[in-house]
Amino acid sequence: MQFQKPIPVNQQIYEFLFKQIMEGTISAGTRLAEERIAAQLGVSRTPVRESILRLEHEGLLRNKCVIEPTLKEVRECYEIRILLESYAARQAATLMTETDKKHLQSLITTSKSGDFETTMRAHTEFHNLIVRACGNDRIARIIERMQAIILLCRRDVVRNRVELPDEHGDIFEAVLSGNGDLAESLMRQHLVRNYQEMLNRFGRILQ
Repeated sequence: MQFQKPIPVNQQIYEFLFKQIMEGTISAGTRLAEERIAAQLGVSRTPVRESILRLEHEGLLRNKCVIEPTLKEVRECYEIRILLESYAARQAATLMTETDKKHLQSLITTSKSGDFETTMRAHTEFHNLIVRACGNDRIARIIERMQAIILLCRRDVVRNRVELPDEHGDIFEAVLSGNGDLAESLMRQHLVRNYQEMLNRFGRILQ
């Protein structure tokens, strides 16, 4: 791994491990061993330890092992998201600033043309921007606490649902026009479809 200056080494290691988890290169259940990773990357154990602690804090690791969300965790996560993000989309239709609307549109464009990592980040920021625009900090904090499960679900959804950018585009148009009812309905439909994809995934695993 080639390290770039002046970005801190622990930040670069974190981004490297995060990317591998998101791409599935490091699979669920894999234990991240400080010594092995440090030797692989040619660094001391300290920045590796800091990166692993950050991933654990964000919920992507448990006891240094990459998590595999259970069906119960996925179900509960989507039930909450369907309720809260649909409401957030309704509120965003009247509260979102013009600057954020332009950014929302640019994220849709990026998600259509970027590589997997870029697309993941664009989809994540699209949803987070709508949540932030709803003006309710408690909703934003609840969604933030579920980010690890959301990201791991999104990884599979992005791979399997090519319709995502078009659905985001429809939500954006509703927000842009100030149509809260439509924005709420489209967000709910979008998340229900994503949830169904995750249920299908669990079904494929159990077959």
